[in-house]
Amino acid sequence: MLKILFFFIVMILVASCKDAVSETANAQESGWEVVTDSLPKKNSVDSKVQMILNDWLEFSAMERSFDKIYTTEFREDFVLIIEELVENQKKVEQGVYPVTFDIPHIKGRQKIFQTYILKTKGDLEYRQNPKESILQMITAFNDLRNQFNVVVNNTLPDELRVNEKN
Repeated sequence: MLKILFFFIVMILVASCKDAVSETANAQESGWEVVTDSLPKKNSVDSKVQMILNDWLEFSAMERSFDKIYTTEFREDFVLIIEELVENQKKVEQGVYPVTFDIPHIKGRQKIFQTYILKTKGDLEYRQNPKESILQMITAFNDLRNQFNVVVNNTLPDELRVNEKN
């Protein structure tokens, strides 16, 4: 009787260990469901804006890091890209802005972009599905690029923009 009881306990332990291992493996695999082909494309900027951005080295480095999002296939690579984006975004924030873009409109858009980078990083660290936060981050980056176009192509005289009474 003791041998049967011992054999029964061993069988229960073996069966329960196998189920726990397979559940853990499934939970880790399901964390990466982002298909880079379905991501929205980056907005283009005017040639005048592109000339200014080419001279802004910190932003060019951040933009190159951002472009890597579209070529990654694995979660680990994407984590490294987000880390690189965080570092490059800090350099842009602490660096010297071009005179044309040293305004609150651009800095505010950049702060929003930083928020969504950090949200994406948090989703990746906590193994949540980052698809929504990636889409928000890309939208924030496109809004930043669109704001560059708006600032450069603004035809209002400086007196009207500075004067708050009008």
